[in-house]
Amino acid sequence: MTAFVANAEAARTARMLCRDGLIAPTAGMAPGFTQCNMISLPRDWAWDFLLYAQRNPKPCPVLDVSDPGSHSTPLAPGADLRRDLPLYRVWRNGALAEEVADATQVWAEHADLVTFLIGCSFTFETPLMQAGIEMRHIAQGCNVPMYRTNRPCRSAGRLSGPMVVSMRPIPAERVAEAAMISGRFPAVHGAPVHVGAPEALGITDLSRPDFGDPVEVRTGEVPVFWACGVTPQAAVMASNVPFAITHAPGHMFITDIPDRNWQV
Repeated sequence: MTAFVANAEAARTARMLCRDGLIAPTAGMAPGFTQCNMISLPRDWAWDFLLYAQRNPKPCPVLDVSDPGSHSTPLAPGADLRRDLPLYRVWRNGALAEEVADATQVWAEHADLVTFLIGCSFTFETPLMQAGIEMRHIAQGCNVPMYRTNRPCRSAGRLSGPMVVSMRPIPAERVAEAAMISGRFPAVHGAPVHVGAPEALGITDLSRPDFGDPVEVRTGEVPVFWACGVTPQAAVMASNVPFAITHAPGHMFITDIPDRNWQV
């Protein structure tokens, strides 16, 4: 019980650091506690997105949906979704308009925003590392690399777009183990969607991710790709959504929910 309380306090402390101005990728922060992607949309677009997520559960596994206008979540009582992520993106007419460390002012532009919290693969990185599988982006102190693919998501209403994936280099002899461990967490993307051959996903250069930072892929390692919660941002761009607020890729919302709660 003591260890759990200490870890839960670490999750709250991490959110307070973000509220106080820390801007950094959250991979490795508050290990053992669930992290979430975020997208906030005007109520008029919320049904389309809920249907989009339901039709594409691998990249868009919804963990919570707020009431219109709310900026709180039972996943982290007392947290403020406008301030407790390290970096936000503001989208206007499908284009990235700005990045802000505090979204309170821009949030006020729409009184009816509905916020979706979506599972993040950072959640199962802790059990992967506990098994001795290195997460290269954490080891290199950078953001995880993410790529648009040639795999279209199933459209819903006004929303369409490609699947986005995150990539982690895994030693060839441990790929099956990594797939098995992550597969125990279907609510946070689960098992990989593709192993090796990035060109099969339409990815021509691993050193040039669409989001995040490139990482070294060493001899004997295989690039392994997981569905990614940045997929909604690709839909915002492809569908010319008039207004949205999202997390900046890799800069997640840290909850008070232990990772183990999602394990099956």
